[in-house]
Amino acid sequence: MKLKEWLSRLSLLKIDDEGDSPHRYSVLRRNMMILMIFVTVVPLLLMAAVNYHQYQTALREEIVNPLRILVNKAKHSFELFIAERLSAVSFIASAYTFEQLADENELQRIFRVMKSEFGGFVDLGLIDETGVQVSYVGPYELKGKNYSDQEWFQETKIRGSHVSDVFLGYRKFPHIVIAVQSNPAGGRSWTLRATIDTQRFNDLIASMGLDPKSDAFLMNKKGVLQTQSRWYGDVLDHVALPIPPASFEANVVELTDSAGTAVIMAYASFPHYPYNLVVVKQRAEVLRAWYTLKSELFFLFLASVIAIFLVVFKLTDLLVKRMRECDQRREAAFREMEHSHKLSSIGRLAAGVAHEINNPMAIINEKAGLMEDLIRYGASFPEKEKFLGLIKAILQSVQRCRSITHRLLGFAKRMEVQIEVLDLNEVITETASFLEREAVYRNVAIEMRLQPDLPRIASDRGQLQQVLLNILNNALAAVDHGGTINISSWEKDADYNAVAVEDNGCGMSGETIKHIFEPFFTTKKGTGTGLGLPITYGIVKKLGGEIEVESKENMGTKMTVILPKRAMEDMGG
Repeated sequence: MKLKEWLSRLSLLKIDDEGDSPHRYSVLRRNMMILMIFVTVVPLLLMAAVNYHQYQTALREEIVNPLRILVNKAKHSFELFIAERLSAVSFIASAYTFEQLADENELQRIFRVMKSEFGGFVDLGLIDETGVQVSYVGPYELKGKNYSDQEWFQETKIRGSHVSDVFLGYRKFPHIVIAVQSNPAGGRSWTLRATIDTQRFNDLIASMGLDPKSDAFLMNKKGVLQTQSRWYGDVLDHVALPIPPASFEANVVELTDSAGTAVIMAYASFPHYPYNLVVVKQRAEVLRAWYTLKSELFFLFLASVIAIFLVVFKLTDLLVKRMRECDQRREAAFREMEHSHKLSSIGRLAAGVAHEINNPMAIINEKAGLMEDLIRYGASFPEKEKFLGLIKAILQSVQRCRSITHRLLGFAKRMEVQIEVLDLNEVITETASFLEREAVYRNVAIEMRLQPDLPRIASDRGQLQQVLLNILNNALAAVDHGGTINISSWEKDADYNAVAVEDNGCGMSGETIKHIFEPFFTTKKGTGTGLGLPITYGIVKKLGGEIEVESKENMGTKMTVILPKRAMEDMGG
């Protein structure tokens, strides 16, 4: 499946494309943020997960391998210790006869040599084939003891040798027994038995050099401690750990002891002896460095994600704002182009209409002038003055039509502008006086706030009057009975003056403001032509000025005309 289709299913690419609605850009911003966060955070998350796994594995190996090596070395030391003692006992059993060993003096001499050369021996005894100890050297009164019912004695007879686990026995202290059977040719079998002090086991464990937060001990196949443990009890106590499966090579497992503590246990079984060597470390202590690093990695990852979120938010916000501004500029340029096309079309239409009206008006003017001459210079008759007055009215109407068509042509094409230096306040006052009667009739107050000593400007008086008259007519149409219209003027800067007409009428919506300068667009249904403001806009542009509109529905409208102090020719326009 393609990425685009997948994202589409996630509704990431479904953007409302209706106009310049804020919702459209909000959805676009959201989708861009999701995509950018997805392509940045997901790889970061995957990389963090891989690094986490690899580092954890590497760290675990660094911890586990030394434990395996330590357990293997200690196991070999134990095996060597026991094997040496077993070899010594086996050598004595093979080098001496039953009669020689039965002599306690000879046995005492042999025992002293064994203790001095090997160490760890507690006593030494000779046991006949019936299980009775016939000769004994050691600190206890064990001569004559019968061991025929002991398990180790039976095992020795079968296997030829025996190494016991730790037990108390007659001595009432922990020890192990090494027993070797001798079967001389043609004679009776007998057993040589030696006791080994388990303190040597403790010495071997101490030589492992464990830190105070670790524990090491021997235990038998049943989980009984053969040496003392720091955490799990004394010799012959049952260890509070699961008994691991036999493994002659060092193995490492993670488990939880009876106290609920997570531990790492390294162990190895002795192939010929009933022991397991165990080293235990608390998991929290072993992985303390890993936990510290993991916390640092987590905070680093969190800080990276927060930084990504902030950058993505700022970047997408900036990009969407730029896109919105570009869309608005594009739409404004399109509307300006559309407006220019409409003005061009209406200009051609206005030129045609003006031409068609001017032709019959010219005929009417000529005929009316001829009639005036004939009546004025002809014979007198009672209604002569009346007819002259009617003809004069006809000629005035024709002149008015000429003025209207002249203005229409001025909208249709660039007519010669008659520039003169004039007082803008004077033009404003003169134009407002045309509407005084209508304002009084409708009880509308026209208030003047004109800047005194306003710098004079170079412009066309007639066209300025037309601009102001159109704006004031619109203001009068917008206000209700008893409304107010404020006219103000001021010097905007060194190059421009401004005049504003503000009313408290019905106002306009944002959508209406977008279209007010388009030809034939009107809100005066049935009465307006939709040409007043387009003509006004064209005149202001032709004079080198700008027109601005501020309006809110039911709060009124303010139209500001900004005019250059110098004519466009003087300004290089």
